[in-house]
Amino acid sequence: MKLKSLLFAVVGGAVLFSSCKDEMMDWHKDPSHGEVTTAELPLELSEKISRYAALKTYTDFKMGTGIGLSLYMSDTAYQRIVNENFDEVTVGYEMKHGAMVKSTGAIDFTKVDAFMAKTKEAGLSVYGHTLVWHSNQNASYLNGLIAPTVIPGYTGTNLLSNGDFETGATGWGSWGGGKVSAGATTDVKLAGTNSFKVVSSAASKNEWDIQVQAPAVAIIPGHNYEIAFWIKSDGDGKVRLSFGDANQMSSQYPYLKADGSLASTSSAWKRVVYSTATTSAAFTAVGSSMSFRIDMGKVADMTYYIDNVTVVDLDATPVNLITNGDFETGALTSWGGWGNSSTRAVSAAGDGYNASGYAMVLTNPTAAQSYSAQQVFTFNTPLELGKSYTCTFMVKASTDAALQVEIQGANYNADYYGGITVGTTWTQVTKTITPSKADRTKFIFDFGASAATFYIDNIVLSSGIPSSSTITIDKTDAEKKTIVTNAMTDWISKMMGHYKSGVVAWDVVNEPMKEDGTLRDGNVTPASDEFFWVKYMSKDYAVTAFNLARQYGNGASDKLFINDYNLESNLAKCDGLIEYVKYIESKGATVDGIGTQMHISISSDTLKIAQMFQKLAASGKLIKVSELDVRIGTNAPTAVQLAAQAAMYKYVLDQYMKYIPLAQRYGVTAWGISDNAKEHEYWIPNDGPNLWDANYKRKHAYKGFADGLAGKDVSKGFSGELIIK
Repeated sequence: MKLKSLLFAVVGGAVLFSSCKDEMMDWHKDPSHGEVTTAELPLELSEKISRYAALKTYTDFKMGTGIGLSLYMSDTAYQRIVNENFDEVTVGYEMKHGAMVKSTGAIDFTKVDAFMAKTKEAGLSVYGHTLVWHSNQNASYLNGLIAPTVIPGYTGTNLLSNGDFETGATGWGSWGGGKVSAGATTDVKLAGTNSFKVVSSAASKNEWDIQVQAPAVAIIPGHNYEIAFWIKSDGDGKVRLSFGDANQMSSQYPYLKADGSLASTSSAWKRVVYSTATTSAAFTAVGSSMSFRIDMGKVADMTYYIDNVTVVDLDATPVNLITNGDFETGALTSWGGWGNSSTRAVSAAGDGYNASGYAMVLTNPTAAQSYSAQQVFTFNTPLELGKSYTCTFMVKASTDAALQVEIQGANYNADYYGGITVGTTWTQVTKTITPSKADRTKFIFDFGASAATFYIDNIVLSSGIPSSSTITIDKTDAEKKTIVTNAMTDWISKMMGHYKSGVVAWDVVNEPMKEDGTLRDGNVTPASDEFFWVKYMSKDYAVTAFNLARQYGNGASDKLFINDYNLESNLAKCDGLIEYVKYIESKGATVDGIGTQMHISISSDTLKIAQMFQKLAASGKLIKVSELDVRIGTNAPTAVQLAAQAAMYKYVLDQYMKYIPLAQRYGVTAWGISDNAKEHEYWIPNDGPNLWDANYKRKHAYKGFADGLAGKDVSKGFSGELIIK
C-alpha cells in the first residue's frame, strides 16, 4: 500500500494542513516527542488482516478444514487457500456410505482415491468422515438387504386341493409312532391364516416315524411333475418325500440328492422342491393317481410347520413363450435393444433374483420418453388374437423408476401396458396381456422414462393363469440384526482396509444422541437417505463399529472419534454423549476422542460454550472441534456483525485453549472455506459463516480465528512500515 492510503491521525503532536493546493500536507515536529517513525503509523484493519500468516502457523495441533471434494479438485484458488492454511482436510460428503456404496453393495473408491493422491501431494492429511451415521447412507441398498423375501407366483395349475391349509387339515392325514401331534394351526404361517404343524416325540428316530399324507391328485403317465412345499422347524430338522405305492411315480423315495440325503430344515422358511431337476432320478408319473407323504420322523423333539404345498404338471400347457426369460445361459440370446445410449448386459453370477443365477441388466443413462430405450424379444409365431396371456417378471432398479411393457406388430403398432413402478428391491410384476391384432410378434420393455439401471429376471409369458399369488416373507428381528451387522462389517472393513495407509483418524460414529441426551432409537419416519443402524443392532451398534474400525485399520495407533452437534447449546446432550462413550468402553471397545461440531452463531450462549469444554475435558478423551462455523444471519453483513463473528471465533478458540489440557487437544476444524455460493448450495445458504468472503478474501473472522489460535492479538506486533503491493 502507499502512505497516501493511510488514515490521517494526530501522531505525537499537531498535524497542520496547508491549502488544498496539490493535496499537500505539512508535517511539523513536536519538540517533546522526537522523530516520528513509520512504525508509529496506525494500520487499517484490512491491512492488519492481510499481514497475518497462514492459520496453521499459529498452532501446534491439527488445523483442519471441511471441504468439498469437487471444489478442491477443480478450483485452483480454493485449493491454494486449503493447501496454505491447513494441515488436515475432512471431505464433507464423498467419503460417506451414501456416496461410495453402489446399488449392488460394491464400493467405488475412484473419486476419493484421486483426492487422496492430490492431498498427499500437497502435504495434507485426510480425516475420515464418517463411517457410521444415520444420514447420507445408501438407504435403498441397506433396506433392500432386510426387505421381505418376495416369492413369485408360479404359472400353471396347482393340482393339490387345500395345499395352503386355509380350510384346516381337510383331505390330509398323519400317523407314525414318533408323532406327538399333527394338524392345522394359526400359530405360524407363511401366508394366509393357517399352516400345518407337526411335533415329533423323544423316541422318534426314523423318517417314517412321522408321515403326513397329502390328498390324492390325478396324474398323467409319462408327464414330469414338481412337488414343492415351504417348511420351517424350531431347530435343525430333516424332511423327505415318499410314496406308499411304487406304482405312482418313477421314484418311490425321491431324495433331493444322489446320496439319499434328506432336506435340512431350520428356523427360517425354506422351499423344498422335488422334480427331475432336483432329485436323484427322473421324477415321472407311472400311474394315474398320486398321494405323496412328507416324512418328518428323523429328528426327535422337533416342531415343524408346512405351508403352500403345490403339485404342478410340468408337461402340461401352457409353456413360457419367452425362451430366455431367466438368463441362466449367461447370454441375451433372442433379445435385442437400442435407444437413448442405453446399454444391456447379463449380470454377474449371483445377481439374479434371490441372489441366485443371472439377470438381465438394462441401463438408461438419461430420462427421456418411455419408449426411447427398448429391449425386445421376438416370438417365432405371432400371439393369438384376443387370447389372454399372463406376463410375470421380477424387477428392481438402482433408484425409484418407471417401466412399461408392450407387444408390438407391424409398423410399430402395439398394445401398451404401463404404470409399472419399480423400486430398489425385487418385486414381482404381473400383467394380463391380450393382443388386439394378429401380428404381435415382439415383447418389449420400454425403459427410457427413468435414468436408472434395471435388473429383470424370471420373465414368463404364457396362456396360463398363475395359480398362486406373490408370497411375502418378513425377516425376523434376529435375521435383520445379522444382515445389518454383516453390512456394517463389509463397509467398515473395506474402508479401513483400503485407506489405512492414508487415513489414521476417523469419525467412527456420528450424531448418535437425541437432543434430550438419550440415544437415538430410529423410531422415526426416515428420509430417503436415512438408515438407523441402532434400530437393528441395538445400542451396541457403536460398540461393533469401534471394534471393527480398530480391527481393520491400524490398530491402537488410529485415533477413533465419536462426533455430535449442539453440545455447546444443550449440555444435557453433551452429558449423554459422554455417558454413551463410557458405555461403549464398558463393552470392550476403545473410543479415543469426542468431536463437538459447533455450528454456532454470533448470538450463541458463551457461558454454555465454556461449560461444554469443561465437561469434555473431564472425560479425559481427545477433544476435537470438528465442524466449526459461525452464522451471521445474512449474506450482506455489516461491519458490526463481522466484528461480532470474529469475536465469537476468537472466543471459541480461547475457551478451547483454556479448558482443554494440552494432551487432550486433537485440533480444530473450520467447516468450509468461504462464503462463496458454490460452498453453500446445501449448507447454510444466504449467510456468511466462514473465514473467507465470497471472493476468497480474508474476513475479520480470519483475524479472530488466528488470534484465538495464537492466544494473543497477533497484529499488536505489526509494524507500520510500508509494504508495497
